[in-house]
Amino acid sequence: MDQILGKAGSYWFSQKANNELNSVSDEINSVTNSIEGGTKWLVNKIKGTMQKPLPELLKEYDLAIGIFPRDVTNYEYDEQTKKLVVFIPKVSEVGYKDSSVLRFFTTVSGYLEKGKLSEIDGMKTKVLIWVKVTAITSDGAKLYFSAGMGKTRSREAYEVQRDGVMVGKF
Repeated sequence: MDQILGKAGSYWFSQKANNELNSVSDEINSVTNSIEGGTKWLVNKIKGTMQKPLPELLKEYDLAIGIFPRDVTNYEYDEQTKKLVVFIPKVSEVGYKDSSVLRFFTTVSGYLEKGKLSEIDGMKTKVLIWVKVTAITSDGAKLYFSAGMGKTRSREAYEVQRDGVMVGKF
């Protein structure tokens, strides 16, 4: 009788442990799906997903590493669709050494190709007024910003990452 109860108890305990482990796994997946930005990288590390730093990805695609603020928390890049989504902790502005200014929403997305970030959403630049940046193209020493009207800037101004300054609205 003790052996039967021992086996039944052992079976019940292993089933309970499996259920608990599955529950934890489901919670991690749920958190992964619901979290945007900041802590998502931690969940990805726990799950074993690693990605290269954003500056490294930009350099690989021949874009200046300082296009985005230094405090970018995470990004997602789908190599199949070329879709890039960058998460920034707060709406912010970054001033560059050529006196240009970019304003970033908390999520910036676009399509990343060699030397080009196109169909950008979540980025503006000031040209008398704030206008939406739709594309950034790299051509050697120049970056071309498409934003309502064409504006060319020195690539050198964007080769160093800078901190964003918090602003009230996007």
